[in-house]
Amino acid sequence: MIEIQYRVGGPVQGHFPGHHRSSRGDSGFEFRGHASLLDAPDPRRLDLHASLRDPFGGWRVRVHAQRMSVPVTMVVDLSASMAFEGTHRKLDVVADFVDSLSWSAWRNGDSFGFVGCDTAVHPVLLQPQTRQRGAGALLAHALRAHVPAGRSAAGLLQVAQHLSRQRSLVFLVSDFHLPPPLVEAVLDGLAAHEVVPVLLWDPLEFGPRARHGLLNVTDPETGRQRLVWWRPALRARWQAARSAQRTRLLQLLRARRLSPLVLEGGFDADAVTRHFFA
Repeated sequence: MIEIQYRVGGPVQGHFPGHHRSSRGDSGFEFRGHASLLDAPDPRRLDLHASLRDPFGGWRVRVHAQRMSVPVTMVVDLSASMAFEGTHRKLDVVADFVDSLSWSAWRNGDSFGFVGCDTAVHPVLLQPQTRQRGAGALLAHALRAHVPAGRSAAGLLQVAQHLSRQRSLVFLVSDFHLPPPLVEAVLDGLAAHEVVPVLLWDPLEFGPRARHGLLNVTDPETGRQRLVWWRPALRARWQAARSAQRTRLLQLLRARRLSPLVLEGGFDADAVTRHFFA
């Protein structure tokens, strides 16, 4: 299994030792500043030069920040559009992502959580923060067997109450075929956390490859079907609408200073790593 390398934008405020920079602790290796010997009673870290410069003649010790862990949570849209199967089945891609991310979190000493929802949060696909090594494999198995049928992703509005109170690294996974007001409300609800929007798309979902012909088109969210005559003019209109939708989504994310991770086709752990270190 390929490990994902990820990082957070600033110092974490964790309580458990881990892999990430922190502003807490006094027994780490990263210099944080000086403190009075009375406040940090560790004579092994006594700094004579700083003590001699102290205008009040006090003893000064060096304080070092300890690296801490951060909660890592994957929030997944399980509405009906996520049942699309093109070059890959979308939930199989999500399952591969869960398996790799949970294992990577365990390797970094971080806890891992999962929240799956459509019209509401799925209790069966809800994993509170855990440090168990095999939690991701069980979730991946459940996702491969799950058949999305929800007619909306309104359950994403309930996600915040299932997250850790500590600032977390949240992967928001969806195809984002959602109304812009819903996307805005979901992102606003997750503003207390560091969010990585993961756009899960498949090349085959944005229009048939055939140049023309009679097609039976199905709306994956509502299940409604419509018979259309696929022709070059309709293809151009379809592509223009799709381009406009993508532009609106990217503008919405940029307005919140969020950089999206685009996964087109299968899961690529290296692409996730590049997103954090590009």
